[in-house]
Amino acid sequence: MGKRGQTASRLIAAVVLAGWSAVTHAAECRPDRVDLRGDWGQVRFTVELADTPEERNRGLMHRESMPRGSGMLFVYEKAQRVGFWMKNTLISLDMIFVDESGTVRHVHHEAKPLDTTPIFGGTDILSVLEINGGLARQYGIKPGSELRHPAFDPDMAAWPCVPENG
Repeated sequence: MGKRGQTASRLIAAVVLAGWSAVTHAAECRPDRVDLRGDWGQVRFTVELADTPEERNRGLMHRESMPRGSGMLFVYEKAQRVGFWMKNTLISLDMIFVDESGTVRHVHHEAKPLDTTPIFGGTDILSVLEINGGLARQYGIKPGSELRHPAFDPDMAAWPCVPENG
């Protein structure tokens, strides 16, 4: 095969690989999972979605444990100032406050079980991810980290989900 043939073969392989990557990438973005990334690496959590007022009010109350790779993602209709407390919550939680672009703005580490002190994460918060207390520090999740989930508008997201049709 001549040089042109090799170049054409490489180009076709690159296009096929890029298409495969997009399909694989899209398959990874699901409502029951979030991905976080930063200069510290990347981590995935399986999440329960709390996107109605009733689900957000109930949250993780009355639970005695939560698997290490799990969490709850609170999603609001619009970005706003949100506050949480730990009333009736039996496990320590890290609260990761995220803006409309999916960028982490604040992390509240190891919220104390049963504490009724309000915990605020700033203004213009669209979503809050709750995970087991201590994991945010362990993984290195901090302000500036990016969260990917279908709840974020792909036109605004720092790390958008790829639509199913590419």
